[in-house]
Amino acid sequence: YTYLPLGTTAHKQGRIVGENVLGANKKFPGSLGTQSVKLFDTVVARTGLNDKDAKAFGVKSFTVDVTFDDHKAYYPGAKDLRIRLTGFAENGRLLGAQIMGSVDSEVSKRVDIVAAAIFNGLTVAQLNDLDLSYTPPLSSPWDPVQMAAQEWCKQRRLQGR
Repeated sequence: YTYLPLGTTAHKQGRIVGENVLGANKKFPGSLGTQSVKLFDTVVARTGLNDKDAKAFGVKSFTVDVTFDDHKAYYPGAKDLRIRLTGFAENGRLLGAQIMGSVDSEVSKRVDIVAAAIFNGLTVAQLNDLDLSYTPPLSSPWDPVQMAAQEWCKQRRLQGR
């Protein structure tokens, strides 16, 4: 049991209750704990499990911690975007991510990509199949979330998994 005081979760549960009162048979699918917080000019976001959580649940996980530019470096104003990506060590299924970057770095958008991928049962490698938007002032042809996935796959291979 994990306590997650999230407004989005409360709203979803309230809607389900309301629909069920009117005769529906809806069930709450659960929460990944997706959240963002702005601290001055920095945004920190998370979704799913990190490596510490996974270990606490007895899950054999693999995590990479990488830093990339938030958009193409040749376009002015590129800033560091730090991403920790966690997946099942055995089958590569995506478990979670933590992302930290500038308030201008689309941090919340990027954690939402991971949340949607986890909800739909994607593997870390399948993040690369997603058709994500690209324009030099906002991203790269491979979004930093996808570059983190590529690094996860590379490091996992190097460790013989």
